[in-house]
Amino acid sequence: MEVILIQDLANLGFKNDIVKVRDGYGRNYLLPQKIAIIANEANRKQLAETLKQQAHKAAKLLADAQALEAKLAETVIELKVKANEDGKIFGTVTTQNISDALAAQGITIDKKVITIAEPIKQLGEHTAQARLHREVKADIKLNVVAE
Repeated sequence: MEVILIQDLANLGFKNDIVKVRDGYGRNYLLPQKIAIIANEANRKQLAETLKQQAHKAAKLLADAQALEAKLAETVIELKVKANEDGKIFGTVTTQNISDALAAQGITIDKKVITIAEPIKQLGEHTAQARLHREVKADIKLNVVAE
């Protein structure tokens, strides 16, 4: 079954993508949850018209994401956390902590687009990644220091 995604879905695709899924998954989950619509001829024509109208907006969003990526490349976020003498953090650094630290520097990024490869439980320099656009991923440099 081919469906047109109405919203982004992790591990499946982005909004307005036409994807092939199993019949049961499409009928029982994607369609009732209004995550996707059936990719019939009428919906494909409507999608083509929508994509044509959104092409200009998409170019602007991509340019904004690339500008934000360049800004993040030269920014180092310093996070002050409680830690013991050995450098082990009490708790862990979360995406919310990173988002708040970025907001303090005037960069607004939602915590949902930030991913941390491994849990940050030690002091030192670490890296997180932000998915700013479907084509743009930026690395966020973190410097975790003790309070």
